[in-house]
Amino acid sequence: MNSVTMKLQADPLILQALQEDITGEDVTTNAILPEDCQGEAELLCKQDGIIAGLDVFARPFTLLDDKVWFEFFVKDGDEVHKGQKLAKVVGSMRAILSAERVGLNYLQRMSGIATYTHQVVSLLEGTGMTLVDTRKTTPNMRVFEKYAVTVGGGKNHRYNLSDGVLLKDNHISAAGGVAKAIAMAKAYAPFVRKIEVETETLDMVREAVEAGADIIMLDNMSHDMMKEAVAIIAGRAETECSGNVTKENIAALADIGVDYISSGALTHSAPILDLSLKHLHRI
Repeated sequence: MNSVTMKLQADPLILQALQEDITGEDVTTNAILPEDCQGEAELLCKQDGIIAGLDVFARPFTLLDDKVWFEFFVKDGDEVHKGQKLAKVVGSMRAILSAERVGLNYLQRMSGIATYTHQVVSLLEGTGMTLVDTRKTTPNMRVFEKYAVTVGGGKNHRYNLSDGVLLKDNHISAAGGVAKAIAMAKAYAPFVRKIEVETETLDMVREAVEAGADIIMLDNMSHDMMKEAVAIIAGRAETECSGNVTKENIAALADIGVDYISSGALTHSAPILDLSLKHLHRI
């Protein structure tokens, strides 16, 4: 997920977030500030991490008032530290106060994912294995969360169900077996699509290899079973390890020798990075 793709999809989602937070008006802000009041505020970092989503943070403000402007002192992917001033926001005080929570919600969530991903990627350094995310994302937040993974140094698995063929346990059961599922996928999917198969046993691994799977996922297997599976595949397909992979246990997988390690925790379990908008004053 690159920044251009994210920007193309972001506006309708950000508008929905604003509409959720402002169903009629920001009654508190409108009660205390005249419409033409101008001000300035600072974006501050309250803990160490990786910043991600600065453009997304800014967009709610400019959607409310396109004259609001920003001076950023960091860029996406930078390491940030507690107490650091990250940006200055200048413009309509009404717009600044009304967009504050939506902007911070995006930035804190995205930066938390980037920070967590960066920590996990560092544990795989030198192994030759690539860390990828999953579709276990927050509804209507996928474009932002998958972008944040890439900012943190990870890679994206398929973006959605139209993005690639992944035959999981229920698909295989419905098709009547691994080989039948692969054959049907090959007959239906465009030739440019790779076919990935989720396997849970060594027999399924062997069947997937013989049926010509492009990628074989080793799902929730024991450490020794995954090493044996990689030996069986012997380079005839790309390999992926999956199943409850977290920052706490990923280092133990470093010697398995798979091509990819997927982790839903990157998007469903990363804590936010604590940030705040402070020192708002009139100018």
